[in-house]
Amino acid sequence: MIPVEIGMHSPKVVHFSEAKNEEGLRNLLDLVEELRDKAAIRVAAYQQRVSCYYNKRVNPLPLKKGDLVLRNAAVADSTGSRGKLAPNCEGPYKVKEVF
Repeated sequence: MIPVEIGMHSPKVVHFSEAKNEEGLRNLLDLVEELRDKAAIRVAAYQQRVSCYYNKRVNPLPLKKGDLVLRNAAVADSTGSRGKLAPNCEGPYKVKEVF
């Protein structure tokens, strides 16, 4: 079997020009900052949509004095010496005061 590109060149190969390619790359370099700004705006809009979707479905649980809660052990460990088999939560602790 002979690959198709050996027998007949594709239009992309036939119409390739080194000068046009260099010019196109230089034009893209001029637009890089604008493209980055557009991408950052798209990411921010997407994150806002995801946040709104999540927040609509979350039911906040108000804590009252005397409730039992668990504390995240990763937040409590400032040295970062926990292994992967360490427990994720510490507690239970009683809520003394609600702010």
